[in-house]
Amino acid sequence: MITPVVVLGPTASGKSDVAMALAEAWRNDKPSVVAEIVAVDAMQVYRGMDIGTAKPSVDDRARVRHHCLDLVDASADFTMPQFAAAARTALSNIEADGHRVLLVAGTGLYLRSLTDRLEVPGTWPDVRARLERRLAIDGAEVLHSELALIDPLAASKIEPANSRRTIRALEVCLGSQRQFSSYGPGLDTYGATPYAQFGLRWTRTALADRIERRVHRMMDAGLLDEVAGLLARPGGMSRTARQALGYKEIVEHLEGRCSRAEAVERIILRTRQFAVRQERWFRRDPRVQWIGIDRDPVAEAVPAIRRILSQ
Repeated sequence: MITPVVVLGPTASGKSDVAMALAEAWRNDKPSVVAEIVAVDAMQVYRGMDIGTAKPSVDDRARVRHHCLDLVDASADFTMPQFAAAARTALSNIEADGHRVLLVAGTGLYLRSLTDRLEVPGTWPDVRARLERRLAIDGAEVLHSELALIDPLAASKIEPANSRRTIRALEVCLGSQRQFSSYGPGLDTYGATPYAQFGLRWTRTALADRIERRVHRMMDAGLLDEVAGLLARPGGMSRTARQALGYKEIVEHLEGRCSRAEAVERIILRTRQFAVRQERWFRRDPRVQWIGIDRDPVAEAVPAIRRILSQ
């Protein structure tokens, strides 16, 4: 079995460019080695959300086959269990064809569902809707206290102010009649995995600058028009899709809640904050081999990854 490879990192770190360069370098070395890319990204699954998610271009997809892009309309909600099912099918097909698996990962939990085959709980929309109504009335800490009574272990790993994770844990507990913490080996467990994982690490200042420049490029490329077009479609944008970085802020602007300039500043700030959270998540995994990047992720990471894999 050819070792499957993961290129991971925070947003704007250059992981997609590195993956493309790796796939093409392997093909240049040996034309019979065909790599296919699986995008592990919670928002690239939405059709029409191209600019703001930095989705691979049509040309990239023509050069290297990609999976797990454009799975659903932006009007639909999409969950981790749905992603895991689609991605596992893609992985099985790639391996059956004798091709090399190359994952590009920005969504840590989605990645763990593949590298560790986490047992993924189902979803209970009615339960979640009731909890979200309660959140608006009672607040996050009240729900967290309830979780602590039902599943103390899960509650101990979730900050009381983190309403999203608290609601998800309660949804599973109430919907499945099983403790949320009983599913899988747990996110704090890092066992053996067949995947070779490589992370791209920038200095905080350099990554912040890359994020700012990318946001301005997205605006120049027509992000505002893209969001307006999605909102105008039948069904509009789902609650989940609306929360995507860049889209949330442009929706706020289009609804008259902030100016265009304010929306851009919010995108930059929130994306920088999100990148910090992404890196913290990935840094917890001792199996990731980190590659420091100074200027050019392709020129610096691709030779390093190939050298490590050849050892």
